Amino acid sequence: MTTLPRPTTTLTADDARRIALRAQGLLGAPDRRSGVRGVLRHLGAVQLDTISVLARSHELVPYARLGAVGRKTVEQAYWRPDSAGASPAGPHAFEYWSHAACLLPVEEWPHFAFRRRAYRNRPHWNHELPDGAYEQVVKQLRTEGPLTATELGGAKRTSEWWDWSGTKVAVERALMYGEVVCVERRGWKRVYDLAERAVPASLLHDELDDAECLRRLVRLAGESLGVGTRADIADYHRLKAEQVDAVIEDSGLVPVEVEGWGRPAWADPAALATPPRGRHRTTLLSPFDSLIWERARTERIFGFTHRLEAYVPKPKRVYGYFAMPVLAGGRLVGRVDPAREGRTLVARQVTLDGPKAVPAVAQALLEAATWVNCTNVRVERVDAPALHGPLTTELARTLG
Repeated sequence: MTTLPRPTTTLTADDARRIALRAQGLLGAPDRRSGVRGVLRHLGAVQLDTISVLARSHELVPYARLGAVGRKTVEQAYWRPDSAGASPAGPHAFEYWSHAACLLPVEEWPHFAFRRRAYRNRPHWNHELPDGAYEQVVKQLRTEGPLTATELGGAKRTSEWWDWSGTKVAVERALMYGEVVCVERRGWKRVYDLAERAVPASLLHDELDDAECLRRLVRLAGESLGVGTRADIADYHRLKAEQVDAVIEDSGLVPVEVEGWGRPAWADPAALATPPRGRHRTTLLSPFDSLIWERARTERIFGFTHRLEAYVPKPKRVYGYFAMPVLAGGRLVGRVDPAREGRTLVARQVTLDGPKAVPAVAQALLEAATWVNCTNVRVERVDAPALHGPLTTELARTLG
């Protein structure tokens, strides 16, 4: 971006932090009436991941904002249509590539037309598509769907996770093109159906040009972040910097300056109109939570280094396999690497930002334990050994 408009206002770093927390639904009264669907619409994208320790990430995200909403309720909110006669008739979400593999509000289907077009025009793919496999998958879904890849004829050729069968390659290609959608997860397997049956007819089109799609996604990213740099906004739906540059001045976001950020920023004007106030959530966060998606942003806003170590060799891990940041008082005050042993929630490794973090971490552990039907909490290791006793005492006091 060669020229930048003048900032409309200057925010302190604390202003920006509170704006970001409110935009992410973690400051102020939770919107329980709109529930899980409201969280999805508010965030614009909820990341999916295969790892399940306490629960899967797409369950942890609404839990962090709403509290102990039932896991079955979460799944039904994403996938189940409303009662007969309601509109839209299909699921309230669809899976697609956004920040990563994400659940997205079904009403945003038209705004991912630019990405579907890009996939259709893609010159090469990592997996070979056998002749006739694509047409066969579409035909089979039309006559028999909804079906998993296994029901379509097999997901893999061998036991290797990457060795997709021709059927799996075809159905995933159809999903990228927008001809097929995932209508639910069954045992974590995608259940596919034709988009024409699952997406409301009023939304099932690719009529919007790339610029209109990008303006919408940039605006949505700005609203979901509250305030962010160009890199923050681009990362939210994994847009290219030049795509953001092309539309940001027409997106409805306004340029601002944030003290200490050292780079231009853009904000949702609605977020600037009302000072962010209200009660802070105390909770464990999924490592895939959109509050902490972007490592540089997390360090800039919270002074907190966040890294998922699930795919790091065990001897090289610093904080644990699935270290979950602890949010309390609008700050990230520690980490917990959880596990479950029967009805016991085990904190295998806990990192605390000093003694003042003990009550908040204990509260977050107890609430999470209750949510996943555990009746006990055991702490194995605290990085600051002197805080192990105070943490276990606080847990015992609260449990008692």
